[in-house]
Amino acid sequence: MSTTSVLFVVTAAEHWTLADGTLHRCGYWPEELAVPHRTFREAGFRTAVATPGGVPPTPDPAGLVEPWSGYLDGLAAELASPLVLEEIAPDAFDCAFVPGGHGPMEDLAHSAAFGVLARGMFEAGRPLAAVCHGPAALLPARADDGRWLFEGFAVTAFSNVEEAEFGLAGSAPWLTEDRLKENGASFSVADKPWDEHIVVDRAVYTGQNPASAGPLARRMVEDLTAHGH
Repeated sequence: MSTTSVLFVVTAAEHWTLADGTLHRCGYWPEELAVPHRTFREAGFRTAVATPGGVPPTPDPAGLVEPWSGYLDGLAAELASPLVLEEIAPDAFDCAFVPGGHGPMEDLAHSAAFGVLARGMFEAGRPLAAVCHGPAALLPARADDGRWLFEGFAVTAFSNVEEAEFGLAGSAPWLTEDRLKENGASFSVADKPWDEHIVVDRAVYTGQNPASAGPLARRMVEDLTAHGH
């Protein structure tokens, strides 16, 4: 049996352009890459990292703390030379996982290339997972008629309340929760901000926040293993 392969689709953005044009320093959220990566590796899965343009990704300094920073140090070689997102075929990996951080709001949320890849993987029954701000990366996936491919799907993501508590809701050009709802998502959140919350609808797996990254990856491992991957 071949080893299950996971593609981490990681933002290459180093900043998020706020509503007034200010550049807010960010990147990917370290915990949301480190914890799922470790979970998949411990399950025997093969992993790879891809970014727009193959640019080495930047961790958000606000989240670069132990133990995540130490784990990511061990991935230095993998992170230094990521695959080029625009060159990846939909059948190249068994599933994809998009970590959050505010970076995806800057690039992946507008990436036509990932939209095409996500559609191809989804139509082939290959699971797509995204956590925190990562679900914004699903927005460019469009059906032939231009509608959002995941219209009507149950999803979660970083909530408006969490964004407000983080301190950026008032200066954001748009909010992940709002944009997903505007595109037809059936959106839900945990009873309390920052609590774990994951949602699975068909082959789309989403997690609300950093606390949800590990549970989301573990659920994927369980489901992929059960289906014989």
